[in-house]
Amino acid sequence: MGKKLFIVLVGLLFGGFTVLFNFFPRSTVSELEKRDLAKFPTYSAEKLVDGSFAKEISLWFSDSEPYRDFFISMSMALKDLIRVNFSKESSLTFHAPDMTDNDYSPGGEFGEEDADELMGEQTPVDEETTENRKLEEYQNKITAQENAKIANAGIIIVGSGENTRALMAYAGDSTGGVKFAEVANKYKRILGDSVNVYCMVIPTSTEFYCPDAAKKRTKSQRATINNIFANLSDSVIAVDVYTTLAHHAEEDIYLRTDHHWSPLGAFYAARRFAKVAKVPFADTTSYIRKVVKRYVGSMYGYSKDISIKKAPEDFVFYVPDSTVTYTTTYVNYTVNEDYKVTNESAPYKGKYFFDYKDGSGAAYCTFMGGDMKITKVETSTDNHRRVLVLKDSFGNAIPGYLFFSFEEVHVVDYRYFTRNIVDYIKENKITDVLFANNIFSAYMPGTARRYMKFLRN
Repeated sequence: MGKKLFIVLVGLLFGGFTVLFNFFPRSTVSELEKRDLAKFPTYSAEKLVDGSFAKEISLWFSDSEPYRDFFISMSMALKDLIRVNFSKESSLTFHAPDMTDNDYSPGGEFGEEDADELMGEQTPVDEETTENRKLEEYQNKITAQENAKIANAGIIIVGSGENTRALMAYAGDSTGGVKFAEVANKYKRILGDSVNVYCMVIPTSTEFYCPDAAKKRTKSQRATINNIFANLSDSVIAVDVYTTLAHHAEEDIYLRTDHHWSPLGAFYAARRFAKVAKVPFADTTSYIRKVVKRYVGSMYGYSKDISIKKAPEDFVFYVPDSTVTYTTTYVNYTVNEDYKVTNESAPYKGKYFFDYKDGSGAAYCTFMGGDMKITKVETSTDNHRRVLVLKDSFGNAIPGYLFFSFEEVHVVDYRYFTRNIVDYIKENKITDVLFANNIFSAYMPGTARRYMKFLRN
């Protein structure tokens, strides 16, 4: 009787899955993985003959399963329940992210050509200076007693409960980033004395919140940043936001569930830049605080760790008040499946800050609505200063704090720009150029190559 009941139950289970996967509506988008799922392939005789049509159908069937995000979340929860810890080391889980997605790679938007270089074994960093050791002692007051989970390579899960945080290990060495510095130097040589060039390298949260138990899995970002600054020419101005952020490490300057910093961290960085650039800067009383509640960002999808989903946070951002007025103009890019630009729109007016509902995982797109565009903001500030921010997605959170500082703020993402940068700077009478890239982007030679290409377009 027991065996028959078991067979019936198993049969019902498999029958239910058969009905579900064959007759229920298929998923088209994964909010968890933050991507569009595979679409049913277009038929052609050539595909049928070479067998690719059948392979594409198989991919579509497995990738677009009904309730995909629900089943992935359930799988994560089960794995979390049955995890067995044998030692302090094995209680640290370390997830390897998929580095092939050029638009969503955590920490620095890079392609497959650069991923192996960063994640592979690197030479040891130089010994830290006395200043850096003091800074590490300061950071350890926050992180030394934190729990952490690590496996092989990728993402470190720190803490527990509502304070859980995801960190991405950094494998770059202390001699890296030279080509990034060379790019800034070349821009300055070509642009001449009429344009100020600044270099800002943004560290990730790992540098400030990695606990002692996991520190051997990641390397010093400060060492790489120091090397980049050391290779800048005297005419390029370094903007040291590392020290600025370290002084505010006890505040919410980084998102716990996302690979980006928080808008508050970007505020402190923008204030530092304004001071170096010798332009005015508005304090917090000139901004309106807004919140997207129950935010879970990109690190849930990258880490595949259910503890991140169970630790949502407030996404807090700041909008300039009515003491400054501004008009935003966009040129949108159309890209293909490989994120190559195929077309650009005519200029059009739009809003700078986009609205997202509580619980939305897209809240970081509050600024400009994303990356695939050129942005020009004309402000009521009248000081004949016009800034061009050359950035990756970390840089998105900076420009909104510069409306009180410059009469025009231009924003270009290095992954999508297709024009000649010198012509753009001349046509728009740019006075200041800020390279604002996170440490992963700055380390990658591919980033420098793209910036160099802008000089030849």
